[in-house]
Amino acid sequence: MKTLVKIALIAISLSGLSASLSSHALDLKGKAKDFTLKSNSGRNIRLSEMRGKVVMINFWAHWCGPCRQEMPHLEKIYQRYKDAGFTILGVHQDSDPKTADKVLNDIPVSFPILYDTTSKVSETYNVSAMPSTVFIDCDGNLKYLHRGYKPGEEKTYQKYIKSLIKACSI
Repeated sequence: MKTLVKIALIAISLSGLSASLSSHALDLKGKAKDFTLKSNSGRNIRLSEMRGKVVMINFWAHWCGPCRQEMPHLEKIYQRYKDAGFTILGVHQDSDPKTADKVLNDIPVSFPILYDTTSKVSETYNVSAMPSTVFIDCDGNLKYLHRGYKPGEEKTYQKYIKSLIKACSI
């Protein structure tokens, strides 16, 4: 009997572990909270000015290996969908914007990089892992949150983006 209980406990533990490891995405509801941050182009960018577009906010940090690995894939996604009513805002979380600029010298991207030097925007969006990606529909509603990055997950991003762009054009 004790062996059966131990096996049951191990099975329950493993199923919970596998669920937590594979469950990176959450459906979100409600309006996206507005913010304004300085960008790598020198101008301020306000989220509410993106209304009418599908927005992917990618929270990242210079010290984050998966963030660096994900960045070229984000650039490809941006290039593919930018003319279809989509944009990416890469929000770098660090007090010194120069740390982001160093990464961007090695991994250049054409989408806006915003500097969250006080971490207030990251806190507002409850960022608890790097990278964290929030998808917002063209009406400014939160739709999905994806935490972390593993190779191949950009395909999931593209599914989200396609469905959100399609919903905007209805």
